Amino acid sequence: MPPKDATVIATYSRRMRLRFADGEEEEARIKGKKLRPVCGDSVSAEAIPGETDWLITSIHDRSNELTRPNLRGKVETLAANLELVVVVAAASPKPDWFIVDRYLCAAENMHAAAAVVYNKTDLDKEFDPDDVLDTYRRLGYPSIACSAKQDDSLNRLAELLEKQTAIIVGQSGVGKSTLINRLSTDAAQKTATLSAKTGEGRHTTVNSVMISLPNGGAVIDSPGVRDYAPALQTADQAISGYREVREFGANCRFANCRHLREPDCAVKQAVEDGEIDSRRYESYRRTLALTEQINRDRY
Repeated sequence: MPPKDATVIATYSRRMRLRFADGEEEEARIKGKKLRPVCGDSVSAEAIPGETDWLITSIHDRSNELTRPNLRGKVETLAANLELVVVVAAASPKPDWFIVDRYLCAAENMHAAAAVVYNKTDLDKEFDPDDVLDTYRRLGYPSIACSAKQDDSLNRLAELLEKQTAIIVGQSGVGKSTLINRLSTDAAQKTATLSAKTGEGRHTTVNSVMISLPNGGAVIDSPGVRDYAPALQTADQAISGYREVREFGANCRFANCRHLREPDCAVKQAVEDGEIDSRRYESYRRTLALTEQINRDRY
């Protein structure tokens, strides 16, 4: 049987699940030790004679990658060929908006669309998430407040995901898997309550899984994180990851302005004038510092 093209729809360390163009799904192994397919990859695979498994022999060129630096100083690819990155925060655990910003920075550098979701609105009726989400809306990011327990609040998210290959990311415990369960016809994704002792989410999604949605879209459920940083190589990538910094930075006195201490910096002036949100600017500064630190440690 000749090799066939397929999409990786689930990863289990060195084992994968593939979906072929005709909709058939098969388990697969990976040829050699150098190939590292991820969810969303388009691969070439061939049947293994006498076995039910297939063998992944090559990875096709990727349109983009969602990456992060790992503990060994290497770049880890989390998913590939994405059209949309949906970053989820929630009423519980306490939102870390700096993590949200770093995921958005990654999406900008991937040239993928991005959106922000604030989940579990039913848990804190006194807090108005629009106070934060309006910052993202002004930047052009679709930003949705919802509750996985209330079907009518999920309509906008369902529309956003229509006919998109997306990934849902965010802190552990924000309800990513629960949201996907409500949006899909497959409620097999594992969910867990927050740890009563720490208030932090447990890591419930051990492997990345791509789930088909009724509206023609597909969404990857990735493991939750307690922190995230994009694998950026340069200060320019940190700048390009923040839309408002990129926009106002075009008016700076120096072409190589990093928008920290340089004179006549249009970005710093925009922060002082309230045209750039001060927390977002602090997020940019942190992302830039983190990028420089990671690259120093790497080299």
